[in-house]
Formats: sequence, structure tokens, C-alpha cells
Amino acid sequence: MAQVLAPGSIVVADWHRCNESKQYFSKILHRKRRRHFGLLEFPVMPPHVPVDTIHYKVFISGKSGVGKTALAARLAGLNIPNVHYETTGIETTVVYWPVKLRESGRVLFFRLQLWDCGENALRRFDHLLPSCKEQVDAVLFLFSFTDRTSFDDLSNQIAKWTDTTEDRVVKLVVGTKFDLFMHCDVAERDVKVFQKTWSLPVLHIGGEVSDGFGDVAPLLNCLTEQLWHQDCVTAGSANYHLVQETV
Repeated sequence: MAQVLAPGSIVVADWHRCNESKQYFSKILHRKRRRHFGLLEFPVMPPHVPVDTIHYKVFISGKSGVGKTALAARLAGLNIPNVHYETTGIETTVVYWPVKLRESGRVLFFRLQLWDCGENALRRFDHLLPSCKEQVDAVLFLFSFTDRTSFDDLSNQIAKWTDTTEDRVVKLVVGTKFDLFMHCDVAERDVKVFQKTWSLPVLHIGGEVSDGFGDVAPLLNCLTEQLWHQDCVTAGSANYHLVQETV
């Protein structure tokens, strides 16, 4: 079973609220809103502030309609689509997130490339899932609090990632639409039983999207913390991901 880290045990959980973090978080903003990064773009720090950037590939898994595309947009600070549409192929989104390691005080930029693929496309084209799995570092298993079937389907999703060659893949569960209490089909007690059974972190997301970082910080901090911990456990792969950005 996976080890569930206590939040903030490796990275400073509320660092985005500290004054010392402003020079780093300002580099992922443009006119006080999140900056959209292309595949070849990255935050540029002053020469006297060297920061290591670590690259990771993250796959978002879940039934159609649970909010995979909306979650990717939310984490990147992009506009969330008002109307649901089925993702026809693979869509990728780049997210940069700075963290401060609690023990050493070292600051790192995490570059998360989020992969989102429509459920129907995965069923129709056999080559898509292997492409999503190739060199993947983490997978987010999504369910919607307004769709009980998506929660019951989590075990099937996880079963697709139980191959022994994928033991190093970080696995997190994310419950979307947590704010829609009137339409909730999944009880908190069910979530607690699931978390105890599978020993996987379960995070909630929902509510209004803010211009700040408060709504996405818990999820991004948890994800980066799990990724860094996994790389520390398997020290060889940590060297593979570490890249020093220079300009």
C-alpha cells in the first residue's frame, strides 16, 4: 500500500502566503492572474536566484463528466469551460508550482505536464492509454461528489495502474464538485472507508475559483510533496528529473 504523507511534512504548506515566496510566485503570474505557459516556456528568475526545475508527467483519470478538463484548467489558472464537452483525444496543460522544502529550505519549481484524455477516446483507440502511461510520474484518479458511479468506479481505474512496472507512480484521488452539497451522492464516511482501504490520499476540490492560489495550493502541494518523496525513495530517478533552467 502507498504511504500517505501528513500534509506539510516535506514542503511548507502555506508558503504561498509568506512574503519571501512572492518573488517566486510572481513569476507564474501576469497582471495578477496566472500566466499560461507553452510547452517551451518557463518562469525566469533573476541570475542571483538560481532555482532548480523538476519535470513531471501527470495523467488525469476518470469517467466522462467528472471534471478532468476543468481540473487541469483550474490548476493552471485558466478559464474553466462553462459547458461540458468530451475530450476527443489527448490534451496537455503545463503547470508551474514553486515549493519550499521544510527540512533544507531549498526552493524548487515543479513543472507538471497534465495529460487529459477522453474516456470514449481511450476505449476506441488502444494506443492512447499506453501513450499516457509512458514515462508517467503520477496519476490523479477523479470522482465527482455528484456522481456515485464515478466513485464506485475508482477501484476499476486503480486496477489499470497496478502493474509491477508502475509501482513508482504516485497515485492521488481527487473528489470534484465538492461544493455542490445539495446534489451530493457520495458521503464523507464512504470516502474515509475508501482511504483506509486503499491507503491513498483523497483530496476535495470545488467552490469558486479565486485569483489567488488558495483554492489550488492544497492539491498542488500534496502532489508535489508525494512526487518529491517518491524521488527521494528511488534516488536514481530523482537525478533523472532534476533540470537546471538557464537563460
